[in-house]
Amino acid sequence: MKRTRAQESRAAIERLYITMRHLFTRGSYKPMGVSGESLVQSLMVLSPEIYGTITDPEKVELDGLLYVMERLPRGIEECRLVRLISREGLETSHLSPIVPPKRKRNCYRLDEQVMYVEMTRGRSDIYDILTHLTFLYIESNKIYNNSTDPKGKISLNWTMLEEVVKKESAGEDFDREAAAAYLSHLIGRTFEETVAAIDKFERSSNSNSLFSIVYHMGKLALEEAKHNHDREISFSATLRERIGHHVYGELWANKIKMTLDELDLLKRPIHVISANLHSVLNTIYAPQKLGSKTYEDIEKVVMDISVNAKGNHGKAIYDYASKHGFVDIPDESGTNIGAQIIDAALLEKAEIIPGIALPKEKEKRPVFVVMDYAFGEQAYECFDELLKPYKKGDKELPLNIVSTSIMGKAGILYGGKGDLMIPDAHVFEGTADNYPFKNELKKSDFEGFGLGVYSGSMVTVLGTSLQNKDILKYFMESSWNAVGLEMEGAHYQKAIQSASKIRKSIKSNVKVLYAYYASDNPLETGSTLASGALGMEGVRPTYLITYKILEKLFS
Repeated sequence: MKRTRAQESRAAIERLYITMRHLFTRGSYKPMGVSGESLVQSLMVLSPEIYGTITDPEKVELDGLLYVMERLPRGIEECRLVRLISREGLETSHLSPIVPPKRKRNCYRLDEQVMYVEMTRGRSDIYDILTHLTFLYIESNKIYNNSTDPKGKISLNWTMLEEVVKKESAGEDFDREAAAAYLSHLIGRTFEETVAAIDKFERSSNSNSLFSIVYHMGKLALEEAKHNHDREISFSATLRERIGHHVYGELWANKIKMTLDELDLLKRPIHVISANLHSVLNTIYAPQKLGSKTYEDIEKVVMDISVNAKGNHGKAIYDYASKHGFVDIPDESGTNIGAQIIDAALLEKAEIIPGIALPKEKEKRPVFVVMDYAFGEQAYECFDELLKPYKKGDKELPLNIVSTSIMGKAGILYGGKGDLMIPDAHVFEGTADNYPFKNELKKSDFEGFGLGVYSGSMVTVLGTSLQNKDILKYFMESSWNAVGLEMEGAHYQKAIQSASKIRKSIKSNVKVLYAYYASDNPLETGSTLASGALGMEGVRPTYLITYKILEKLFS
């Protein structure tokens, strides 16, 4: 019986993860050697949407390359040796950390050849970076092949690109159009596509120029092929020892619970919200400080903050909030997840949002613990630790958690960027773990606001960079009735259900509120994550979900 394309893709994902776990346990491997061959072959079979033309033997995938470079440390394309480490004391050294803007992690360039990358966000983070690096090595071999003739002789285009990169690094002028023409041959793209890509990379806050990136990627591939200077990825012993043991999640959760204890808030009704670190703050405090009367008023304020970052509204709200119950808890644990506490007893107005009154008794007023977005399996680690009782000396002090709300970004299967998904179950891809639950939020809560709203199950995937159309269409068109995909939902739900139903560390009737807004549609060409950020399109869905969470909890 012939396998379907979806079945082949599922098998490729399984091979990828089995291989990654094996190589991680082993400690090191050569990505373009025999040990890395299985990863390369599986990624080519899978052909994820985010990596576009990865299977084309000549064309370098440019949008996917920019996506990857914004999530890896600047200059990694120049390094032959990449070492993934735990937090091992390098933050106390003289080395300055390199922090990618789109995936916060500390990275350290030791010398011309060696890059250290801190992995403190769990297995999902390791799988993610290994997938990105495998993509880079596949593309680098295309550049090498395009720079040599069948006999292995270096082409004029490569020689001229080398001269361009030397002039660029020395700050000298060069003919950009001629340089783009040389580059276009090496990446298998048209002159027009090449010029557009050069501009995109120049606008990026993290990556080097496309000239430099292509040159150094090809240079490492050339040195490996001609001089046996093998590229290598390795994992430190400490990282292999710590992974899966909640080391960073426990530190992170204890800091929050210690702060709650110091503020005497452990016995108050606590509402945990996983979201970004601005929407809950602005939604609660804009009416308090600026007198916003409706959701639309709040939206106007945050639109103004988004457009005019140097304006006064954002700072005025933050400064006001800091004097009326808002406590910022920057991350020091290594999880890269900031947190906030909002004590509604210290609000001046007796409303949580316009028209929704707070209890008159201060001791009954809610406390919000807001945490920034987690990454994949890290969601379980952090939520599991947060929902445990606070250990203070010999005592265990349980938290009075009333609700858990998740506002997330996800890939949508039906609509477009900015639309909403309201899940009723999480299906964990590649496992038999499925999590149906009662969602306090309903599709009807969001209708009439000009956004598409879809309800059904959400697929929790092992990595967004591994998704392809065949698997997604299967989940969408089969009886799974999936409306979107994301990386954290099942992990959050696993922690909530174990804490409420098994460990009994929180109430069994804890309220659960889930809603996602679409960051991309991986089934549409040009609408994948590699096509760019949401920008202003993300403001309305972000704040509408936040507003509806607060409305549902207290109406």
